[in-house]
Amino acid sequence: MSLGVKTRRVLNRLLQAVPTIFGILVVCFLLTRALPGDPAAYFAGDMADEASIEQVRENLGLNQSTPIQFINYVSDLAHGDLGVAISTGQTVTQELAKRLPASLELTLAALLLSLVIAIPLGVLAATRPNTWVDHLCRFLVTAGVSLPTFFTGLALLYVFYYLLGWAPPPIGRLDMMFLPPETVTGFYTIDSLIAGDWTLFKASLAQMTLPVITLALFTLAPIARMTRAAMLQTLSSDYVRTARAAGLSGRRVLVTYAFRNALLPVVTTLGMVFSFVLGANVLVEKVFAWPGIGSFAVEALVVSDYAAVQGFVLSMALLFVSLNLLIDLAYTLIDPRVAEEE
Repeated sequence: MSLGVKTRRVLNRLLQAVPTIFGILVVCFLLTRALPGDPAAYFAGDMADEASIEQVRENLGLNQSTPIQFINYVSDLAHGDLGVAISTGQTVTQELAKRLPASLELTLAALLLSLVIAIPLGVLAATRPNTWVDHLCRFLVTAGVSLPTFFTGLALLYVFYYLLGWAPPPIGRLDMMFLPPETVTGFYTIDSLIAGDWTLFKASLAQMTLPVITLALFTLAPIARMTRAAMLQTLSSDYVRTARAAGLSGRRVLVTYAFRNALLPVVTTLGMVFSFVLGANVLVEKVFAWPGIGSFAVEALVVSDYAAVQGFVLSMALLFVSLNLLIDLAYTLIDPRVAEEE
């Protein structure tokens, strides 16, 4: 696939995503207005009278009709203004910029850990059916799907923090004895390595361990199940039997023919898992007091903070679109037939 074709492919996918993002904005805007509670009353305070609440409502633009509010919101978005989070008093852009790296660090680390475990486990289960490896894969898949993330997180805390004392207290990204590293990427582990502070790296990694394992147990289940199913299908296909009949080594057949073709549904599953894990992040962040956008969204929902909720949903939509674009481009590297269709 030439560079020009790749560029057109990217632009085409981005244009297709515009209606999706706009539809998400409309639905989110309408649903937030249907939330119970009055953000103007919360912002004015418990002792405010009706006149003060009405003044706050007017300052926030909540006294206008819903269509006018939506037009104003879209106009502000066009100028890069996501509004002010009334629950914190800071702009939504600042809150997201501060909290999004925390959630992404947790999510990406969990996905990486689950990939390292789930893909080899799924391949081994498919190549050794009805053995202990296959039974272990089925057990982990069943446990990962069945156990809620908040239960897994609380159980890990109870065992490794309360009973054994191996894990640090669940108080966020760093222990109170440490100061955050200088911000470069927003990921404490990477920023501490850039700064050359190994003590800080170990401390941030220790804080991440239990929440990452909690999310990884949740995400490895669908990845391992899809890897096993895809490998079983490709191993029984005609082209694999032909490759074996041609005298190719078992390793080459497994890696070149079976595994590469089995990766296509696994990559698709990875995109869906990423969306699931961002939702599961909300519960994990509350259990481990992790200052990410999930906990920020929950706090905003409690007080009907329209701007914060809308900013959260918009950031999630953009993340999904970006990930789907990356997956679409990865298809062209894994399966040459996709490139030939262009």
